[in-house]
Amino acid sequence: MQFRGSSCLGNCSTRCLKNKEFSETFDGPASNADVCGGRGGQSHANLLQSWAMSDAQNRAQNRPQARASQSGANKPLSVWLAGRIGWDAYASLAERLAWEVSEPDGRGPTLVLCELEPSITIGRLGSRTDVALSDDELRSYGLKVRFVGRGGGAVLHWPGQIFVALFAKLEDLGINRYDAGSFLERFETGLEGAIRMLRCGTARDSRSRGIFGRTGLLAAVGVAVRRGVVCHGGYVNVSPALDLFHRVQSVPVAADARIGTMGSIEADVQRKVRLQDARSALVHQIQDSFAFPRSSIQSGFPFSLRNTGISQSETVSRVG
Repeated sequence: MQFRGSSCLGNCSTRCLKNKEFSETFDGPASNADVCGGRGGQSHANLLQSWAMSDAQNRAQNRPQARASQSGANKPLSVWLAGRIGWDAYASLAERLAWEVSEPDGRGPTLVLCELEPSITIGRLGSRTDVALSDDELRSYGLKVRFVGRGGGAVLHWPGQIFVALFAKLEDLGINRYDAGSFLERFETGLEGAIRMLRCGTARDSRSRGIFGRTGLLAAVGVAVRRGVVCHGGYVNVSPALDLFHRVQSVPVAADARIGTMGSIEADVQRKVRLQDARSALVHQIQDSFAFPRSSIQSGFPFSLRNTGISQSETVSRVG
């Protein structure tokens, strides 16, 4: 709220508000006794404090949907430690998982840790100009560029990177179905905790999603939320060769980051980091971040890829 001060009509020596000279942002006119902090009236500090409290109460009452309490998850987590998968097959897998968790009595929160076959995906904040590779170079490396329906920018997928995909209804995670920001905060906290468990320093930037290290972006984040269901997740660089990563701008240009490309945990700590140790840390920290009551761990994918209704050679025009 904005006020225009003037000399008080009462006997106070400070500048105060007059009925005719302030921008009213709450219902109903204020009387002179309410406005003026002169003799017999409230002090200016107490008056402004009471107005602020009243304004906050009015805003809360007028919200169409009150926020749910930010408690822990109310369903157990199902963890799947899978192998390599092509993007097209994963896209079909993601569609089916998102559908199953959205059902009233459907699948509970599902976490899939896998490795995507070499490719480049570009989210809503990226563009083809973020990939400094010509079409001929892309063909020589066997890389396809796909525009996908998730947040984040361009991400190169290469051996040594772990894809962390979480599928769940936000309400099953103890989060209001409209509060995607709280989900992203908890998810990034889990990724950061896992990287720190590997004794690697981390940093976060309020201008861009993801976890940063000395060599660049260690974990890129790109999620999609549809009708209160979250899918996709993060891409954690554990030990990939970084030559091609330096030619893909993964941090949106608007964030103005010092290093806009992805680095790796192994390059940061200058020692060997095992993928199985990274997977174990990710499962542990994500379970703690969302306060899941318990979890079960299986190997492989949640269901056979032959039953997903799409072959790996088909093209998916819309994902997420």
